[in-house]
Amino acid sequence: MLYKLGTSGGKFDNLEPVQFKDFSSFGKQEKELEELIATNILEVLFEDSSLMPIFQERQGQPEADIYALNDKGELIIFELKKGSAYEDAVRQVLRYAQEAGQWTYSELQDRYQKYTGDNNLTKAHKEAFNLEEPLDTKELNNKQHLIVIGSAADDSLISAVDYWKRSGISIEFLPYRIYELGDKKYFEFFALPYDKHKNPGDVKGVLFDTNRTYNEDAIWYMMEKSRVAAFGDKKSFVNYVNIGDIVFFSHPGEGLVAAAKVTSDIEHSQEMDASYRDVKFKTPVPVRGEPINVMPFNEVSEITGKSFFWARIDKRPYLSKEEAETLVDALDEWLRNEAHN
Repeated sequence: MLYKLGTSGGKFDNLEPVQFKDFSSFGKQEKELEELIATNILEVLFEDSSLMPIFQERQGQPEADIYALNDKGELIIFELKKGSAYEDAVRQVLRYAQEAGQWTYSELQDRYQKYTGDNNLTKAHKEAFNLEEPLDTKELNNKQHLIVIGSAADDSLISAVDYWKRSGISIEFLPYRIYELGDKKYFEFFALPYDKHKNPGDVKGVLFDTNRTYNEDAIWYMMEKSRVAAFGDKKSFVNYVNIGDIVFFSHPGEGLVAAAKVTSDIEHSQEMDASYRDVKFKTPVPVRGEPINVMPFNEVSEITGKSFFWARIDKRPYLSKEEAETLVDALDEWLRNEAHN
């Protein structure tokens, strides 16, 4: 809930609730809410959660809106409601969960391939969560969790979710609200488990992909030009780092190869179809034609105490300023030692 702070005598001394709305208040379709959530589910709304989207509802099909896997291979099923839901909305998502719970691996793989074009779900899952070994196909989808996203004002939907939760079903309700302040609209959302989000104004550390999977020269574009960059239809990912942030260059299949401080606003270049920010390196920098020294990903997790979602350009979770500085020092020492060995 959003409250307007009231003052008297120079002190904040009262709170005034701000009216909120939902998608239906603006004549919007449920598909628009679905696309908004699906597009931002990892980037913004669940910024520290490791979720791998594997399928999205097809128009006119009796399916939930979004399906994703966690690191254990459990299926997370999202059902989105733009406004006040019908009485059977929760029963509907329970039916979806019952059906999805019976999907064989081949059925899960088929849906994933239609969604991504990738024909190896177990390999993609292993790489996404940096597992030592891929999960057995029988371990994928051995448990289902339901998340219903709807208007914070929908009391009947909230009550229905609470009922099934008390009955032992793994189900959660996540409310959203829309506020109109002046001529702008604001979307408020509460992510599990504690609606924890880093302040966008804080300095953070970001493990950023070198794009090796798609272009072997991308790392040299960044190293030689002192840039952190994203390419092609992924150029928008440089929006997730800001001036002052620390970026750690993550080389797929290898580990971290360098760290740098972001120093500029976003620029665009036709060379390699890139968007980039300038950086100042804080560690030794790889040189083309010479062996690349790396800190293995397992060592990164050991130092930070975090499990990262590796199937992203900007690996989540982000690091705090203090965590980033600690990793910079460790990476710098590691790379210098490797160079002398």
